[in-house]
Amino acid sequence: MKRVLITGAAGFIGSHLCDRFIREGYHVIGMDNLLTGNIANIEHLFALSNFEFYHHDVSKFVHVPDTLDYILHFASPASPIDYLKMPIQTLKVGSLGTHNLLGLAKSKNARILIASTSEVYGDPLVHPQHEEYWGNVNPIGPRGVYDEAKRFQEAITMAYHTYHGLETRIVRIFNTYGPRMRVDDGRVLPAFFAQAIRGEGLTVFGNGSQTRSFCYIDDLVEGIYRLLLSDYHLPVNIGNPSETTILEFAKEIIELVGNDQAKIIYNPLPIDDPKQRKPDITLAKKILDWEPKVSRTEGLKKSYVYFKEIV
Repeated sequence: MKRVLITGAAGFIGSHLCDRFIREGYHVIGMDNLLTGNIANIEHLFALSNFEFYHHDVSKFVHVPDTLDYILHFASPASPIDYLKMPIQTLKVGSLGTHNLLGLAKSKNARILIASTSEVYGDPLVHPQHEEYWGNVNPIGPRGVYDEAKRFQEAITMAYHTYHGLETRIVRIFNTYGPRMRVDDGRVLPAFFAQAIRGEGLTVFGNGSQTRSFCYIDDLVEGIYRLLLSDYHLPVNIGNPSETTILEFAKEIIELVGNDQAKIIYNPLPIDDPKQRKPDITLAKKILDWEPKVSRTEGLKKSYVYFKEIV
């Protein structure tokens, strides 16, 4: 039975990855410091003999006994409300944490996949964003702690690949949604669902003309799984290129929830908020034979079932 370490295991994406690798027959070692993760996301796995959990901060030395075949590094605050509240921890997990896990991968002769992000493109001047684009990031702006942590993460991962010959993979994740998102994590989808379900006004920043492209969690996990097992070591975008404005997205949520009385409240646009975001997935199609299967309509219906229960 192959063994995989998944950091950030109790988080939104990490917990879904744990489920996928359990289904694929792996022995899964989950690791999380529970700073933003929720143990309830993985409690259903605790009774399994091929799952174990380490409550640990990867910014500190990481030790895992016995062999490891794969490491997936998904530990990090990942929403603006979190990394603005925890800027130092965000920088440390992207730098020290990544360094520790690359060292562990080297010592175990394991392949490592790191979770990068579309945020490395910053407020992009190229649209849609392709992997060769270097981005437009403000390193000292409020979002810089996350953007630069991820850019450093990519740089040190490539250095380990080049200098040590380590088997590395880099996924650039675009906006993802689905069950197990935190209602209070500050991201647009849970915020809209919570506000609509409670009968509150939906908060739109700026005039709502900024765009995002939302990918359902199952599609993302499939892309990550294929990338890990591929022979490609350079960054790959995984996301859904179906683009919508935030204003139109708010209206979709209002219609789905059936709250005709819900109003839209306009607030000032946050500093360095990207005006547009859409992945070019040409590379993922070519290298991984991957593209998203779940439409936004279908994905939002599944997400609504989840949010109705927790709001």
